[in-house]
Amino acid sequence: MKTALLAAATTLALAACSSAPKAPTTPPAASTAKAATVNLASASASLVSGKLSVVSMGNGVHLTGEVGGLAPNSTHAIHIHEKGDCSAADASSAGGHFNPAGAPHGKVDSGAHHGGDMNNLVADAEGVAKVDAHASGVTLGGGAANDIAGKAVIVHAAADDYKTQPTGNAGGRVACGVITVTQ
Repeated sequence: MKTALLAAATTLALAACSSAPKAPTTPPAASTAKAATVNLASASASLVSGKLSVVSMGNGVHLTGEVGGLAPNSTHAIHIHEKGDCSAADASSAGGHFNPAGAPHGKVDSGAHHGGDMNNLVADAEGVAKVDAHASGVTLGGGAANDIAGKAVIVHAAADDYKTQPTGNAGGRVACGVITVTQ
């Protein structure tokens, strides 16, 4: 008798689960802005500065431009940070890496990573890095949790190792600029 009751209860529970309405899935937020700029100013007594353009692209945003004042032939991390505040001399006012999904730090488009993670910059013999970076899983404008408008872009003193948590062992902050929507 107990076995029959258990079987009947299990059948009813499974039937209830299969007929329960499914929660609607929310499509990912789309960018509402087309473009933005970032004017990078030096931080931590560095001489690093630059200008970047940001455009919505595919599943994220694409940044292009130049960063100068770096050591010749050096490699540097670049990240989007959670606050659009570059007021502290060391840019610590920009907070940590932008990470709306609560993911571990990693390499963009190579598994789990922060929304603000991007590939390293490499300076040429004159200390200028040509920026051609993609941040995936983020939007530009619209106010969604993954919106980067008004957040800061930070250039770090060292390269990102893409594995040390939570910052990739990227070192101090040598430049900071706020993402400002232009269209």
